[in-house]
Amino acid sequence: MERLYEILEDCRPDIDFRGETALIDGGLLESLDIVMIVGEISEEFGVEITADDLTPENFNSAEAIYSLICALGGEE
Repeated sequence: MERLYEILEDCRPDIDFRGETALIDGGLLESLDIVMIVGEISEEFGVEITADDLTPENFNSAEAIYSLICALGGEE
């Protein structure tokens, strides 16, 4: 989880990823942010995030993103 925080904070240092729960719903992350984050996650955790995975529920918080990574087999 700590590595995910580092990736997210590198992409958008102005966002409190440790406390925010409405990254998408609140408009904090834009589509280009998501593309960059997905690329970094895929490379770091060795998972393939498909278009079907790109839902607000999967990207509204760092915890939701981490749950997606785990579900895709990137972490346990």
